[in-house]
Amino acid sequence: MAEESNVLLSVKGLKQYFRVNRHFTVRAVDGVSFHINRGETYGLAGESGSGKSTTGRSIIRLYDPTAGSITFNGHEIGHKMDAKQKKALRTEMQMIFQDPMACLNPREKVMDIIAEGLDIHRLYSSPAERREKVLRMMEMVGLDKDHANRYPHQFSGGQRQRIGIARALVMNPSLVIADEAISALDVSIQAQVVNLMKDLQAELGTAFLFIAHDLSMVKYISDRIGILHVGHLVEEGTTEEIFNSPIHPYTKSLLSAIPHPNPIVEKNRVAVSYDYASSGLVYNEERHYRLSPTHTVLASPESFKEWTGLEAKESYLVEE
Repeated sequence: MAEESNVLLSVKGLKQYFRVNRHFTVRAVDGVSFHINRGETYGLAGESGSGKSTTGRSIIRLYDPTAGSITFNGHEIGHKMDAKQKKALRTEMQMIFQDPMACLNPREKVMDIIAEGLDIHRLYSSPAERREKVLRMMEMVGLDKDHANRYPHQFSGGQRQRIGIARALVMNPSLVIADEAISALDVSIQAQVVNLMKDLQAELGTAFLFIAHDLSMVKYISDRIGILHVGHLVEEGTTEEIFNSPIHPYTKSLLSAIPHPNPIVEKNRVAVSYDYASSGLVYNEERHYRLSPTHTVLASPESFKEWTGLEAKESYLVEE
C-alpha cells in the first residue's frame, strides 16, 4: 500500500445503484475499492457495461453514490458536501469525456470553451490574464493560437479532443478522469492524444484515472491497473503484474483477446473464454486476497487455491 500522504484519491466500498422500477435495480457498481497516488495514472479496464464510466462519474459526483467512501485530497466527498467542498472538487478534479464533439458547445468559440471553468470560478483577475491562460494551454496541447476564435466544427476529431484536454487542464487540477477519451478517435490519433497526456502529466504532475476497454492503450499509459467486471474490481496490480502474471480468469480472457502485431504469433493466439454465469463464482460472496503489496484478486478460498496454488490464509486477505 502507498503511504497515506501520497494518496490523492481513495475509494472504499463504492456502490452505485439505479432503481428501474419497484421490482428491479441495476447494480452498476457494487463495492469497488482502489486508490490513486499523486502524479500517477491508474487504468480502469473492462468490457462495455462493466461499470467503468459509472465509477468515474460517481467519483466526480455527477452521480450521488448509493454507498461507500470517496476521499479526495484528504476530504470526504462521497456524501453531502458544503459549498466550499463543491468548489474545491470542481476546480481540483476535471473530466475528459468520450465524444469530443458532443461535449463541446458548437455555438461557442474555442477560447470561451477552454475558459469555461475559469469563468465559472473567477480564476483570473483581468481579461488579459484569462486570454493568456487559455493561449498558453492551447500551445501546451498542440493547438495553434490563431485558432482560438474558431468553432468546434472547424476542427478534426483529434483536435477537438485536445480542446477537451485543454479545458480540463487549464484549471490546473490534481486529478483528471479520462472517460474513454480516445475510443472515438482513429488509431494514429489515439497514439498522439495518449502521448500528449503522458507529456502533460510529466510537466504538470497531474494524476489520471484512465478509463478504457482497449488494454493495449491501458498498458502503455498506466502505472497500475484495475480490472472491472459487472461492477466488481476482480483484480488490481501494476501494469507488469496484470500483463505478466494475471490471476483471475476474466483478466486472462481480456488479455488473450488482444491482437498481436507479429502474424506468426497472432496465428497461434488462442482466445480464452470466460462466462461468469457458468463459472461458479459469486463476486458478492468473495474477498480480495493480496499476492504482493500491489497485486490483489477477488476470489473464494477454493478458487484462490486453484488459481495460485496457495492456501487462502487470513494473512492474504485485504482489509476492507
